[in-house]
Amino acid sequence: MWRLRAPARLRRQLAASSGLRRGPSLAQEQLKSEGKPQKQICQVVLDHFEKQYMKELGEAWSTVREVLTSPLCWQYAVLLNKFSCSSDLENNLHLKGYHRLFQETLPYLPGSLKCYISRTPGRFPAQKHQIGKLKEYYLLNAASLLPVLALEIKDGERVLDMCAAPGGKSIAMLQCAWPGHLHCNEYDSLRSSWLKQTLESFIPQPLMNVITLSELDGRHIGDLHPDLYDKVLLDAPCSNDKGWLFSSDIQQATIRLIQRKALSALQVQLLRSAIKTLCPGGSVVYSTCTLSKAENSDVISHILNSCSNILPVDISELANVVSDEFTLVAGVQPHELLVLPARGKAWGPMYVAKLKKI
Repeated sequence: MWRLRAPARLRRQLAASSGLRRGPSLAQEQLKSEGKPQKQICQVVLDHFEKQYMKELGEAWSTVREVLTSPLCWQYAVLLNKFSCSSDLENNLHLKGYHRLFQETLPYLPGSLKCYISRTPGRFPAQKHQIGKLKEYYLLNAASLLPVLALEIKDGERVLDMCAAPGGKSIAMLQCAWPGHLHCNEYDSLRSSWLKQTLESFIPQPLMNVITLSELDGRHIGDLHPDLYDKVLLDAPCSNDKGWLFSSDIQQATIRLIQRKALSALQVQLLRSAIKTLCPGGSVVYSTCTLSKAENSDVISHILNSCSNILPVDISELANVVSDEFTLVAGVQPHELLVLPARGKAWGPMYVAKLKKI
């Protein structure tokens, strides 16, 4: 059973915040006052999660469930685009109560990566795609930046984003460094089109020249491009907890839950392929947006137990520093972290693990 990791600044005052809130959720209170229709929760999915996550997360699940099922609690980070961002935008964010994420010293934090968050639930207005004009910012779940930071990309490196759509992590990587080659792959054709548009909306043409787009089956990329990349990000297909909870089609949701058991096998295949693409000394970051142990730590354990050329990489320093802004599970292995959505820190779910090829 998982325990919550105390934030860095509160670790010496651990007793200060251990209670679980009862009664109506914040979102329900807001809905009552605003009179807005509530998104419908899929009870089949919630019942399934209730059974699994009560067992895996224990008491922490009550808080996580409340945030996941209350969309008006959700928060959105604003990732600035260094290729087109203006000082007016940053001033506007400050006026609206946003503050800079990652103000602490991280093991890896390029000065060009700027992301703003607010403690208040809500969403900054999105920008529309305009041909020939770069967007100034990208809205995302702040926890999505953790796999990118764990990867530690440097200028000139060959990088593969194996399951890249919709493109947020690719955009974040390009805020951090100018790779020698960035291969953005997305097997699904519709999502691949979405990825292409995202990149065109944020990245100037000179940098687009070092980017390759493909629609390959990720399970075969290792055989097609063995020992090629310095860094690989595998943001694996998973049982997207937040999205699945609001499935509008009960029959489709039921099928998803049945097929969920096969996801871990797919994830293992993808991770094996990602490892094949790495040159010796290269590293891969595996991430998901699910809380499921079967799709997270079990996948990594399977790889570590079956691949003699793979070692875990300690990311506990990263976890320690970001624990002020994210609610992390305690008791995980040094090579992994798990972000749990919480009140005022409604980021995640996000699982991150790092491995190195020897």
